[in-house]
Amino acid sequence: MPSLPLERRRRLSKSKLLSWLQCPKRLWLEIHRPQVAQPDEEAKRRFAVGHNVDEVARSLQPRGILIASVENPDEAVRQTSERIEAAGSRVLFQPAFQHRGVLIRADILTKRGAGYELREVKSSASVKPQHYQDAAIQSWVLRGAKLKLDSVRIQHINTAFVYPGGGDYGKLFAAKAVDDEIRSLAKEVGKWADSARTTLAGKEPKIKTGKHCKDPYPCPCYSYCSGKEPQTKYPLSILPRAGKAVLKLIEEGYRDVREIPPGRLTGAQERVRRITKSGRVELLPGAKKAVRALPYPRYYFDFETVQFAVPIWAGTRPYQQIPFQWSCHIERAPGKLEHQGLLDTSGYPPMQAVAESLLRALGDNGPILAHHDSFEKQRIEELANLVPKRARELRKLIVRFIDTQGLARDYYYHPAMKGSWGLKNVLPTIAPELDYEGLEHVQDGGEASAAYLEIIAPETPSERKRELRAALERYCERDTFALVRMMRFFATGK
Repeated sequence: MPSLPLERRRRLSKSKLLSWLQCPKRLWLEIHRPQVAQPDEEAKRRFAVGHNVDEVARSLQPRGILIASVENPDEAVRQTSERIEAAGSRVLFQPAFQHRGVLIRADILTKRGAGYELREVKSSASVKPQHYQDAAIQSWVLRGAKLKLDSVRIQHINTAFVYPGGGDYGKLFAAKAVDDEIRSLAKEVGKWADSARTTLAGKEPKIKTGKHCKDPYPCPCYSYCSGKEPQTKYPLSILPRAGKAVLKLIEEGYRDVREIPPGRLTGAQERVRRITKSGRVELLPGAKKAVRALPYPRYYFDFETVQFAVPIWAGTRPYQQIPFQWSCHIERAPGKLEHQGLLDTSGYPPMQAVAESLLRALGDNGPILAHHDSFEKQRIEELANLVPKRARELRKLIVRFIDTQGLARDYYYHPAMKGSWGLKNVLPTIAPELDYEGLEHVQDGGEASAAYLEIIAPETPSERKRELRAALERYCERDTFALVRMMRFFATGK
């Protein structure tokens, strides 16, 4: 935090060591130039989800004692020490420990016999590679602080869990013992800490941007670092499915797709290279034939969904994508459009209303067009399971879907799409007046989900709810009108 004294900011913690492991330059910047770190909205949403998951994990052990968050880490360590020594303090939440200048706050520490079990709570659906590093750091500090640590477990979300309702989250989590996996890593933590201090004591590291900037998490300093590097309009990173061939080209010094000579790429990558090099749009004749072969009525369709790490509606699973909104432009004859849609922001389970309303709107025949239609088809299959009385009718919709992204990939490419056939990449090249940047509050699916969550929150003012509802309606309708406009372009070239 910029407001903290430098000496306090330079104090090592688990999160700082994890930053150093991702990239030493990231740690250096976060400490010495914190103003360049720009966490995105997705990072903030991940933090909120993790906080919610932590609270549920604690609720499952009601006798646990929380070491309250305090500004002074030494005070948190002192409070922890008092609780460790006190009789009856068998479960501690967020206890603080330090060893050789490295501070940690453990999630759940449980006394079992003469020793302790550490549980690190994660909001992910499985144990990730970075979680082993996380657990290794904590194990090293706890043992260095002379705590008898018998077991380390990663507690993560069990996606097979179906919420029965009534606040019963007893089976929400799965846990994996990771003692074997972290044993060798824990031996390295002291070296990591020494190297991190060496990094902080020196000048800003000279490290180029690369894959590490997004692995395991998007780096908040990426804009700063990339802004200091030579800029190119068409970097090799835009090539679809960039793999070893692209990495080899980068190692050879190529930076711009237009520099790559013919014969080095194949398939979609070569197509992107060729068209980018020429600077000319490619719309193949087959597009017109494919679109004109589609019968009427045509239904241009899109869902907006929300997912919860901790399900709030009975019968749903963690991270299940639940539709709360749909939009459909219906073209019953060439050029004759009408719009229908549903937006359920009541906060009650929306599945029944969504299923009933889309069955009424989509009728019994005619192609249903969606961009990356596997997403919509999967949501409808899940709706069929959640609304079993309408399952047969819902499943009949699935076979009617046409993937407009597949059509675009087969027949169209514009250099400005930069290797992507996503709707938000295609649309500005066809109808720039429909660009999503002109929409207020909601410009993508992540923002749509966040808007929904804000609307159903009891503390959100009524005026704000109305504002966000209007934004959601504009956004989802834009998605389906964009499909209409794209198909018209494919059929006519204008």
